[in-house]
Amino acid sequence: MSDRSAPARSDLDLPLVVTSLLKGVVQRDTHAKVWQHLLPLQPQVRDHVEVVGLQLVVDEAEGYAFLRQRDETGDDDADVPRLVARRQLSFPVSLLLALLRKRLALHDAEGGDPRLVLTRDQVVGLVRVFVPDSSNEARVVDQVDASIAKVVELGFLRRLPGPEAPLEVRRILKAFVDAQWLHELDERLTAYRASLSTAPEEDR
Repeated sequence: MSDRSAPARSDLDLPLVVTSLLKGVVQRDTHAKVWQHLLPLQPQVRDHVEVVGLQLVVDEAEGYAFLRQRDETGDDDADVPRLVARRQLSFPVSLLLALLRKRLALHDAEGGDPRLVLTRDQVVGLVRVFVPDSSNEARVVDQVDASIAKVVELGFLRRLPGPEAPLEVRRILKAFVDAQWLHELDERLTAYRASLSTAPEEDR
């Protein structure tokens, strides 16, 4: 779909696009100006970031773009410093990401509004299924709140205004949580449940 407000080619701002991407994910609905400059500048952006060992990933249909480290398979990349840090996520955060990804897939299958918006209570409910009934409810909610805050920080959830504290699941989650990741996480859920059920009462 063409954008009537798209900048003329002579006005395209490559530094704006590259700087924004180096700061984090660029999303069409929250970075409208950068997005308008990014789309026609994709070849130049790819050439620019490739010099420092990065790849540009753009999903025009879903409306997001980000940089990731180029695959380090050749000797030529040995001396290129890593600009995109690898994040080690806690299991509760990984679990929440997986549950949100599955919920997004179900939402997409149902059709309708492409945006998936959940209340805080709904998110707590997704996680609560995987927690033993004997668990301390207040502690479970506190942990989910902490996981939500981390996922918001990572850019996979966005807080919306409203009395029920709605949370929008960002569609870029699809690029980071694929089928293989979900399968590997599913294999760990049994061990996760077992560890919770055998933990001392004060630790639940």
